[in-house]
Amino acid sequence: MAIQGPIPVSYTMVFPHGCYIVGEVEPVKDFDASSNGRFVQARDKQTQELVWQVAVMDGDPTLKPAQKTVAVKILAPVQPVPPQPMPGLPFTPVEFNGMSVTPYVNAAGRLAYSIKVREMYAPRQTAQPAQTAKASAGKDAA
Repeated sequence: MAIQGPIPVSYTMVFPHGCYIVGEVEPVKDFDASSNGRFVQARDKQTQELVWQVAVMDGDPTLKPAQKTVAVKILAPVQPVPPQPMPGLPFTPVEFNGMSVTPYVNAAGRLAYSIKVREMYAPRQTAQPAQTAKASAGKDAA
């Protein structure tokens, strides 16, 4: 089979309705290397980068509440800093770059996906509101 290891995907494939940070960025524990109260942080098997994790809520309105929150693993040499909260929003919007998914069968015997990313950042604004765009056009014509 040509596909081996994590499958590269785009942010919009995984979170077409966006996503929001609902937890802290934390180091992921390497359960095999940690012992006797000694914490060892996990490293990615392919890149050997440190692994961090953040809980995000999927913005898809059709998901059941139990399906909305997922863990995203971030590969980075130092702890990633989440984007600044946006005024008036209860959760911080976030986007990811360098995404991949690894399918696996969870403890309940269902297909699940481990999501890994290389970068976390604030969403980029892609379109201007209609009134702002019209006002800008009028100023340029003057």
